[in-house]
Amino acid sequence: MSDPVTPPVPEGALLLTGATGFVGMEVLARFLERSDRHIVALVRADDDEQAAARVRATLESACGEAGVHPGRVTAVAGDLTAPRMGLGDRWKTLAERVGAIVHGAASVAFDLSLDESRRVNVEGTRRMLDFARACPRLERFTYVSTAYVAGDRRGMVYEDDPGGGPFRNAYERTKHEAERLVAACRDEMVVTIVRPSIVVGDHRTGWTAAFNVLYAPLRAFEAGIIPVVPARKRSPVDVVPVDYVADAVHALAEAPEAAGQTFHIVAGASASSVGEIVRMAGERFTAPQPRIVPPRAYHAVIARIVEKRAPSSARRLLASNEVYFPYFAMRVRYDDARARAILEPRGITPAPLRSYFDRLMDYAQAARWGRRQVARSHAGQPAT
Repeated sequence: MSDPVTPPVPEGALLLTGATGFVGMEVLARFLERSDRHIVALVRADDDEQAAARVRATLESACGEAGVHPGRVTAVAGDLTAPRMGLGDRWKTLAERVGAIVHGAASVAFDLSLDESRRVNVEGTRRMLDFARACPRLERFTYVSTAYVAGDRRGMVYEDDPGGGPFRNAYERTKHEAERLVAACRDEMVVTIVRPSIVVGDHRTGWTAAFNVLYAPLRAFEAGIIPVVPARKRSPVDVVPVDYVADAVHALAEAPEAAGQTFHIVAGASASSVGEIVRMAGERFTAPQPRIVPPRAYHAVIARIVEKRAPSSARRLLASNEVYFPYFAMRVRYDDARARAILEPRGITPAPLRSYFDRLMDYAQAARWGRRQVARSHAGQPAT
């Protein structure tokens, strides 16, 4: 039987999961642009041909053309929810070739059931760790977690903090559970854990592939039909641009001094507040902006009034944004001293949201909040 991994994968390759996702495609681009590693992109697909087509489309969006890094990426069809990740007989052959793993694939939906979220985020990570144990040449396992493994807390959360509930949703809980699986393997393999906060578009161009969390209420603000929002004006909203996250993931996955550690990839001390974001939205959009109401008062009194008196369009928008509102009433900040100590000397720093908010909105409106395709390579260019 011939080698089941075709085309051949060179020794020391990087296995990347989530390569066709929002953050993952940026991480893929960084490794192609800044290293000489061969990339194996494990992609959910029926077969390698379909996986390769998805990767080609991702490269075209991320790099401007699919063939810009010829021969550097091998697309392999897999499934994190299946035994042996759907690789079958290819498991062992591929494991012998992989020298590093960056596991970024996850279900990021906030409204999934706990069982559904665990199937991808926890059991998928468990299978990735089983695969990592089978790699005789593995140098590093880098796991892309989230700052929100800290749960619904108050005060400062430090990078050594293992996190823990109460959690706002199944996404947070299952990412915490998955991160604990990874952390428990530190005696078996070299592990690096990175925890981004809310990820938005590229700070230089505004490009994004995901219009959720911050974008959802801003889209409603543009429409001007939501009368009130449950939030706290002084609550910090920790937002980081996707280019900073991808730069950080690449750098920390490769940096020797990052081995065995956990890092917050966050705005930290420069995080915006709800009040600042509402002010920027008010300056940006001509529509009347909603009143900010403390969550307890909103849920106790005002929600009932809105339900009775607000137009159906406002009620639908409020309902669709309900899963995001808890992130605008937080009382927690994330320390990132350890991450900055490694990243800043490499010239990697997060831009404050106020410095690129208008670029985010320019792109969002050009892309009609995700209803129109605007490629990463074309973002920020003047309309023709």
